[in-house]
Formats: sequence, structure tokens, C-alpha cells
Amino acid sequence: MKDKRKTAGYIIGFVVLVSLCIAAGIWMPRLSASQDTIAIGHSQLPVSTLTGVLSSLANIAAILLVVFYRKQGFIAALIIILTQVPFMIRNIAASGSMIGLPGMFGTLLTIVVLVLIRSRDKSIDKYQQDRVKQLEEQQKQSERLFEQTARALGTAIDAKDEYSHGHSMRVAEYSRRIAQLMGKSEEECRKVYYAGLLHDVGKIGIPDAIINKKSELTPEEHKAVEKHPELSNQILSSIQDYPYISIGAHYHHERYDGKGYPDGLKGEDIPEIARIISVADAYDTMSSNRSYRQAIPQQIIREEIVAGAGSQFDPEIAMIMRHMIDLDTEYQMKEGESVRELAGSSVMRCGEYRNEISDGIRVQQEITRIHLEYRDEAQGDDVPGSPAIILFDSLDARVHDDPQTVRNLDYYEYCEIWLDGKTVNHGVRKIETNLRDAAPAAPAEAKTKTACDIEAVKCKDHVLIRISCEAKTAEITVALPDSSRYAYIALTGRNCLISGVHIDKAEEKVPDDYIPRIAEEISYIRVPAGDLPNVQIDSIRSASTEGVPVTDGMRLTFHAMSLPTARLIWHCPYVVLFTSENGKVNGPGYREYAVTRLDGENWEDGEGVRSRIHVNREDDFEGWDAWKAGNKAGYDCSVLFSRAENKITVSTKNLGLSVRSTVTLPEDGGTVYAALTGDQCALTNIRIVKP
Repeated sequence: MKDKRKTAGYIIGFVVLVSLCIAAGIWMPRLSASQDTIAIGHSQLPVSTLTGVLSSLANIAAILLVVFYRKQGFIAALIIILTQVPFMIRNIAASGSMIGLPGMFGTLLTIVVLVLIRSRDKSIDKYQQDRVKQLEEQQKQSERLFEQTARALGTAIDAKDEYSHGHSMRVAEYSRRIAQLMGKSEEECRKVYYAGLLHDVGKIGIPDAIINKKSELTPEEHKAVEKHPELSNQILSSIQDYPYISIGAHYHHERYDGKGYPDGLKGEDIPEIARIISVADAYDTMSSNRSYRQAIPQQIIREEIVAGAGSQFDPEIAMIMRHMIDLDTEYQMKEGESVRELAGSSVMRCGEYRNEISDGIRVQQEITRIHLEYRDEAQGDDVPGSPAIILFDSLDARVHDDPQTVRNLDYYEYCEIWLDGKTVNHGVRKIETNLRDAAPAAPAEAKTKTACDIEAVKCKDHVLIRISCEAKTAEITVALPDSSRYAYIALTGRNCLISGVHIDKAEEKVPDDYIPRIAEEISYIRVPAGDLPNVQIDSIRSASTEGVPVTDGMRLTFHAMSLPTARLIWHCPYVVLFTSENGKVNGPGYREYAVTRLDGENWEDGEGVRSRIHVNREDDFEGWDAWKAGNKAGYDCSVLFSRAENKITVSTKNLGLSVRSTVTLPEDGGTVYAALTGDQCALTNIRIVKP
């Protein structure tokens, strides 16, 4: 209120000032031209005296107003023009009189004073800006120094364990990403990051012999390891300006059900920053190599996160971690050392066949291009050297031959392809090869290496691989056993040195009919349809039904069956709530509100959307293995929709699992559609039941 009154006062003063200046500058000179004095009461006051007084008052008022408005250059200039122009007119008119020179001097003095004030303000502003920049740079330098120190300390901690290089950095990054998805501010995310960097600092006090022990720890050794959160707290609590760091380190091994350590805290009694780090730490521990095991495949980690929600982990934070895993389709969230193109080396030297095999390179509907060079190192009676490709599927994107590992990681080998076009079928329905000569090759004595380019692409259940190796080109079409499995290619060979590998992936997908079909499409939906066409979803949300407008009391009924390749909990139907101009998923103006999975998970995806899910395991729920078996066998499902303005409830019960998801939209939302989709499942006899 005071600011408004002050501003109003200055506006009134401005108007009075302009009026005064006009009167003094124009009306008074005219008055002085007609008479020398003016009557004020019973006295006669010389007009020149009155004009001088008014001029001085006007100039002082002008200076005061310009000082007030000096930050607004346009207003200050306007005041000068409106106040000084009338005086200039008066001075020109009175140039032959005694008032001309003083008036001109007063105007000039006013302008000089105003220019000096403006110049001084600019100098002050520049000094203040420079000072602010200097302080900001000092703060940034302090933050950089703190982060570098924290990273160095985290690296020193990780160095104690030969199997945990980069662990602290990865936990910090995962924790920050979780905080971002929780809607935390930039400052809060930075605090979570630093706490993640130093969460294991107490391991400095644990003997190396225990940390790097390759066999199972004794109970006494377990107790020694469980002391590291308290040691961390003792070390970090001295950093009084950053108390959140010691809090995160102290409590990150507490469990949501109260069975953790060191203090046995439960639920939200555990500080939120520690609950975030707990999930990130568990994820990285499972996704990294350890002395007693290889890194666990991401899909199995996801099931562990699902199983631990509400017991080991905060269920809300576990849900965010699951969402991060779902978005990580290229499996980038893992120990960096395992992301390799040539088995951890710049070259691959292949002696006996398969003595060296690269990690798998995912083949998808975007064309993947691989360039490599190889040198034949065969000697004497050796078989001529050549690289080869292994086409396969595995949960960890690696080639395996140990029977137990093959079972555990669901390893399936499709075929082998040599760069000259020869193939070996291990488990595909059909292979067709088209060979043709390329440009003439250089003389053998003139070259030491052979350059090859490989293109690979997958459309549904077909893979197309093109190989160009100087003298020959080969085009191999492979019909896979089904459309649901992934496809990876790994490089190997015999009697050759492979180098110069470069991998590039196109951004856009090829059309569905890009690969000429050599075998009939595998379908599980060739049965009569209901109100909507049957839909087969070979991979996560690869297909969906048309949208159905959601009305209060509406039901969708259908028969659901997971595909033969389905092996995980989330290989089941999903319900999507969305809006679009044509009522289709990913149609024009598409906006997704929420996804509810029939295994009891959900995720809201619209800005301002709030979603709450309640999952009950009924008396007839026999566990997740039985639930997955029931999905494989197939069952009839019914999904009920309730709507009241901007609140939509999705309810269903299947195989002993009761799921109720309530989604609150940011506004009324207009027409909201529901569509069925999922992962590795077939939905048939879909019917819309109106109330």
C-alpha cells in the first residue's frame, strides 16, 4: 500500500511539475511582456522575480523526479523534455531581457546535474553488477571445489573395493535423477547428489580383507560391514554447513519395514534423502559386477525392486526407480566398464573360434551400422581368418555357453553369420542369403586389412543383415521364432585381428514392411474379435487398441494371455488414460495422463496429474510365480471405470490381485480415452459394456 501511495504521489508531482514549468516557461514570459509587476494581495511583485522563483522550483522538482525515475531512462528523458523545453522557449523569447541569461543558465545547470546523476548511477550499477558476478563466480568456484573434493573422496572409497569402481558416482547420479522425478528443486537435487557421493565414506574404516573377500562373510564380518553407516555419520557430521550429507550416509541402509540398520527406523521416520539413496544404492549394487557374481540383468533387477517396494524400499521411490528402468531401453544405467564394443579393448584378437566375443549390440527397427577392419592372421595350415556375427537374445545382452547361466539369463542363440555370407542355423525358422560381387578388390599383396560395413535392422519377427566386405556383399534375412524376443549381434571370429570398430544407429524407424517376409507371421490373436479388434503386443507398448471415451460405470472386458516368451511380472495388460484429437494412442494432440498395469503398478505422465494406486493381495493370490503362470494360461478380465468430473478410477481384479487406481486430472480434461496395451501379451474378445 505504501508503494502505491508513493507512486501516486510522484505521478501527481509529475503533473504539477509539468504544469508549473509550462506556466513559468510560457505564460509568465507573456505576462512580463505586457507588464513589469503583478499584484499579489496588497503588494506588487516584479514578474521577473516570480518567474525566477517558479523556474528554480521547477528545476529542483525536475531534478528530484529524475533522481527518483533515474532507473527508467525513458521516463527520465520525458521529464527533462517536458520541463526544460518550456524554459528554452521562454529563454529564446526573453533573450533580450535580464531573465534570458539566468534562465538559460538554470536550464543548462539542471541538465548538467541530471547527466552527472545518471553517470554516477551507471557507475554504481556497473560496480554492483561486477560485484554480484564476482560473488557468483566465487560461489561457483566453492561449489566446484566441494564437488571435486567429494568426488575424490568417493573415488578413494570405491578404490578399496576392486569391484565397485564408480559406484559412488553412479549412486549420486541415480539419486539426483530420482529427486528430479520427485519434483525437487535444483538445490534439493544438488544436496541429494552430494549425499549420494559420500554415502559409503564409512567404508574407509572397514578392513580391505573383508571388503574384497571373495567367499561368504562370517557373522562377525557382516557386523563389521554394518558399522559403516555409523562410521560415515561420525566422519561427515563435522561438516556442519552440510548436515544432509551425514544424514544420507547414516540412514541409507534402513529398511521401510523397520528391519534395517543401524537404528531400525521404519517408514517415513527414515529421512527422505536416505530413502532415495537406498533405492539408488541397491540398484547399482545389483547392476554391477561383484567378486561373487556378474552384474544382474536389468529386468531381473526390476523384479527385485518390485518385490522390495513397501518392505525394503519406500514404495513411491521404488515406483520412480522402476520408471527409470523402463525408460532405459538401451540399458545405459549400469557399470560403465561393461558397456563395451570389443570386450574392453580397442582391438579383438581372435585365435580359436569364439575365444573372444564382444558384448551384444541391440538390433531394433532403427538401422544399426557397424564399420570394422580385420586382418587375416592365419598361419600355415590354419583356416583363413575371418570375423563372424552371433545373432542371439539374452537378459544381459551377452553370449553364454554355461548351461546354468543359459537358463538363468534366458539365453537363446538364433544363428551364426560369417562375413562371407555363410550361416549356421541354431534356432530360427528360416534363413535366406543373397550374395553378389562388389567392386574388384585390391591385390592381396597391396593390402594388410579388409574393411567391412554391416547394417542390421529388426521388424517384428524378421532380421535383415547386410554385409559389404570389398569384394562381396551379402544380404541375409532371418525369420526368428517369434516377434517378442530381442535380437543382439555380437562380433567374434577366428584367426583374425578386428579393429577400427565404429557403431552408429539411425534416428528414425524403418517401415514395418521394410524387410521382405520369408516366413508367416506368428500370431496369437487369430480368433473372433469383439467390439474392438484383437491386439497382440510383442514388446512393451508396441501396439494398443483404439481409445474408448471414459464414462462413469463403463467396463472393458477381454481375454488376456501372456505370450510364450513372457517371463516377467510386467508381461501383462496395461490400461492407458489419455486424450487426443482422433482418440488414438499417439494421435494428433496426444496427451497421456496415466498408465495402470494389471500387476499393480502405475505411472502418471501428465503435468499436474496425481495418481494413487491401491493393491490388495486377496486370499486366493498364490504368489507371483502362480500369477505369471495364470497369465500364461490365459484368463478373462474386466476393468471398471468410474468418473466424476476430473477424477477417474480404474478398478480390476485378476488372479487374486485387486488393483484400484485413482487418477486426478489437472482440470476437467474433456473427453478422456482409455486404451488397452501391455507387454508380451495377446488381448482378444475385447468388449465395451456401457452402464
